[in-house]
Amino acid sequence: QVQLVESGGGLVQTGGSLRLSCAASGRSFSSYGMGWFRQGPGKEREFVASISWSGTSTLYADSVKGRFTIFRDNAKNTVYLQMSSLKPEDTAVYYCAASIFGWNADPTTFGSWGQGTQVTVSS
Repeated sequence: QVQLVESGGGLVQTGGSLRLSCAASGRSFSSYGMGWFRQGPGKEREFVASISWSGTSTLYADSVKGRFTIFRDNAKNTVYLQMSSLKPEDTAVYYCAASIFGWNADPTTFGSWGQGTQVTVSS
């Protein structure tokens, strides 16, 4: 298994940007597909983005496509989520997750999760 720690959350105004980081420890980070999920107030956890082990393939939720970018640095055992043009509806706790099944949107295939980082977008 891999241990995950997110950072980079905070308070930002509508239209602003944030970059989330997820540092992984453990074995074989580069063999995992990685994903970002979020859970807003009173909402269920939802998929945001995922990336293949090599970083060459990505998948995005329609709600963030064109505004968010997921990328990874396997040398640093870190995956990132660059968020731009933020909206109040992006307010949520953002979770990083790792999957041995590659990149996809199904949270049940992700076996390791971080503790989450809060993102708040003010209007």
